[in-house]
Amino acid sequence: MSRQLSQESRHDSDGTTGRLKVQDTIAETSEPTSPEGSAGSRPGASELTAALRPRPTNAFLRSSELEVNRTKSDSDLSGDLPRVLVTSEDEGGDSTPTERTALLPQARLSMRGRPTRDPEPAIEDEESRPIGTWDRIGHHYPSVHRIVSTTRQTVLNPKSWDPRAIGQTIIVEPAKMLPAVFLGLLLNLLDALSYGIILFPLGEEVFADLGADGVSMFYVSCIIAQLTYSTGSIFRGGVGSEMIEVVPFFHKMTYMIMNTMGTENPDALRATVITSYAMSSIITGLVFFGLGAVKLGTLVNFFPHSILTGCIGGVGIFLFLTGIEVSARLPGNFEFTMVVFKQLLTAQTVALWLPPLALAVLLLVIRKWRDPPWLVPTYYIAITAIFYIITIAVPSITMDILRRDGWVFEAPAAGVPFYNFYSHYKFGLVDWNAIWKTVPSQLALTFFGILHVPINVPNLAMVVQEDNVSINRELIMHGISNTLSGCVGSIQNYLVFVNSVLFMDTGGNSRLAGYMLAAATFGLWVAGPVVIGYVPVMVVGTLIYMLGIELTQEALVATYGRLYQLEYFTIVAIALVMGLYDFVVGIAVGIGLACLVYVVQTSRRQIITAEFTGTVAESTVRRHPRQRNYLHKAGRQIRVLKLSGYLFFGSIVRVEKRVRALIDAESFATSPIRYLILDFTHVTGIDFSAAEAFGRMNRIIQRRDVDMVLASVTLGNEVGKALEMVGLFVDNDETPAPKVFEDLNAALESCENELLKVLTEKQKLGVHRPEDSPPMQIEQDQSHKQGPSPFDTAYASPRRNFLHEAATTAITETIEPEQARWKNFKQPLPLLLQAFQDLTEKSEDFWFRAVPYLARREFTKGQRLYNRGDRPDGFYLLQAGILRAEYYLNQGNYRESIVPGTTCGELPFFSETERTSSVTAEQECVAWLLTPEQWADMQTKEPEVAKELLRVGLKLSAERMNAITSYVLITAS
Repeated sequence: MSRQLSQESRHDSDGTTGRLKVQDTIAETSEPTSPEGSAGSRPGASELTAALRPRPTNAFLRSSELEVNRTKSDSDLSGDLPRVLVTSEDEGGDSTPTERTALLPQARLSMRGRPTRDPEPAIEDEESRPIGTWDRIGHHYPSVHRIVSTTRQTVLNPKSWDPRAIGQTIIVEPAKMLPAVFLGLLLNLLDALSYGIILFPLGEEVFADLGADGVSMFYVSCIIAQLTYSTGSIFRGGVGSEMIEVVPFFHKMTYMIMNTMGTENPDALRATVITSYAMSSIITGLVFFGLGAVKLGTLVNFFPHSILTGCIGGVGIFLFLTGIEVSARLPGNFEFTMVVFKQLLTAQTVALWLPPLALAVLLLVIRKWRDPPWLVPTYYIAITAIFYIITIAVPSITMDILRRDGWVFEAPAAGVPFYNFYSHYKFGLVDWNAIWKTVPSQLALTFFGILHVPINVPNLAMVVQEDNVSINRELIMHGISNTLSGCVGSIQNYLVFVNSVLFMDTGGNSRLAGYMLAAATFGLWVAGPVVIGYVPVMVVGTLIYMLGIELTQEALVATYGRLYQLEYFTIVAIALVMGLYDFVVGIAVGIGLACLVYVVQTSRRQIITAEFTGTVAESTVRRHPRQRNYLHKAGRQIRVLKLSGYLFFGSIVRVEKRVRALIDAESFATSPIRYLILDFTHVTGIDFSAAEAFGRMNRIIQRRDVDMVLASVTLGNEVGKALEMVGLFVDNDETPAPKVFEDLNAALESCENELLKVLTEKQKLGVHRPEDSPPMQIEQDQSHKQGPSPFDTAYASPRRNFLHEAATTAITETIEPEQARWKNFKQPLPLLLQAFQDLTEKSEDFWFRAVPYLARREFTKGQRLYNRGDRPDGFYLLQAGILRAEYYLNQGNYRESIVPGTTCGELPFFSETERTSSVTAEQECVAWLLTPEQWADMQTKEPEVAKELLRVGLKLSAERMNAITSYVLITAS
């Protein structure tokens, strides 16, 4: 780990201040990536797909930001290192839970007492920042106040002028940026010739001579974008250019206007078309600005990338067909008709469109093996050079013949200025009704255009190692750029990922370089109309073919086998519909298919995350051994289904199918159930259809006399409200409402108590003698009405027969021959023998020696035995009543019931640690207490008894630990 200290300069309104920022950077251990593998060597390819490609992190920081301040000692740095929060208690020692956990569903982890620190800059760290402080997000963002202040101080203080520094600033620094400016200018030229020239459908006669105007509009958009991003974007060397995706939308809009207006009035048609172009740019800019102003930059991140990929494929197909149209010089739009196909197969036409296609394929093959940054520009320059070498070598070939036969674009009319496209803006001739019909296409174009920023900006920030990026700020800059571009009569633009990386990588990582590129592009714009008349159609066709093939390959080929079949089908469908039929319809189809894919994929997700019987999923109640034995056998009639995720009409089908399978005649005969517990601990929400399905499932299982129990549901949460709205909690004559509990433990405890009624009934019916072992009291759940005992009716079903057999077996197995003598024993000896049953092999004579050390205690209802954190006052054996133990921890709350015949407080007592819970008497209770003083006396006078008691206490603790661990794991599953 290398530590860098970078001096950050930030100026406030009252002067300049400085601060040190510690940046920890991990040294790169991987081998450097050669420029041949750089994605930046693909000018013109889709910026969205290029931005999604993995790239190495190159150093684009200025030298002043890489200087290490070595005057600060390591001790000074230690104060800036992050700390680890190990407690959530405040000054008073109380914790205030604020976070919920699924294992122990109670709030946890207080924020009070946490050290306050300035957060590290993040992409969306400005969400709570007032809009008026945009220019203070980080030191990289330009400040108008700083620029004006520094310039004024320098100009007004001639003594501070340094000739060497002035020469460095005016001559040396700009000279270093010339290679980057030349490369950026060349990329702009290639982009203009690839999709700027086809801004209008050149196949239509009315637009045939507007190729130069399209290039001019492209240059104006680039100039506006470059000036805006170089002034306000955090990327000092960012390069702006026209959106390639606007071309198919513009053609769609053009043909819609032509269908409305016809071609009888060319001036009015052109005025309407070009006005719609500029209008769409203004709409796009306003949407960009609005998203950034209200800080919704991350909203578009939720848009499915499958739709985006399909749109890219659609653009690729469109560009490929446009390449055929431009290269073959078709007199109209490319259509799948026999007339067009026959024309494409003529010898003269084949010679026009096939060589560019072959050259594009050759370039793609070369780039597959070797792809240096200079390859693409050099390739197209070489094609142009070879073309003119051949034409010059043949004297009979003249420029007029080349233009007539479609080998070179028509030259603009003599005297046509470079700003000629402004002559088409004749607002008096605009058909606003026709423009109104293009609004859906303009909105679709806007919708597609806003996807660039959340993809390009974070990836560009990662490549150039810029940590202070604000997507909202960049959206605002895109809004300003597109709005200005539309207002000056041009089209949409955006910050280009590939061109920006190439530009900065060759020395253009400064705002001055961006201004120089804008100036050079302006010069190219001025000379543009003359250049167009000498551009070979073959060069432009090769460019368009290459872009189309590459985009189609990345959307349809590169994703094959990497996505689910439905997702891939969505991409293919969108690409085909957009490329072959209509872009707006393609986006609508994509949104519809994305929703369908979501429903299908979500419905395939396993909503039932776990299924348990009552023998595995047990409550945390401390029960008598006889009750435990019985529940281990009868617990199979409790079935727990754990649900998770969002329950909706597509996913609830699996739940209902499983519930029907549980009560199927064959399944029910072999494994009957009495209670079906549906645990909603991990359910995040439920829709109307799913809520109604639970009412239907409740009616179905009631036909088998199975009770539905809902766990982790309250009337105050979203799930409870949804179920209440469909009337699930309303009793009727035919179907009782399900029982509802706030957690799974309470639901299990209620079902176990219902099953234990059979055990109590068997004892009362005389299956065994009461004096052998008194019936154990079963705690009652007072919050819900108890249905009739399953034992009330004769054993007419396999389920009741099974409960009868389990009760008989449990009673029989817990009666030993010598237990008949318990009736003659005085308490607490019978209680000791019952509580320690199966935990010790010692006889009643051995445990009789422990009786003198136990004292009888009585507790009233609601009386607190001890609190969490107290020193242990003794070890309790409960003879009668019910105790409730509550655990309040920073991780959450947890409770358990303690019934007669069990113990309480053994672990803290024997380990001499603080109490871990608070215990309260829920009823009138009788308990026997072993105090610390009596324990010490026992260890002295009866060491064998004390040793055996300690061993039993450890077994009891292990038993409780297993029960709690099992419950926690079941809850979390």
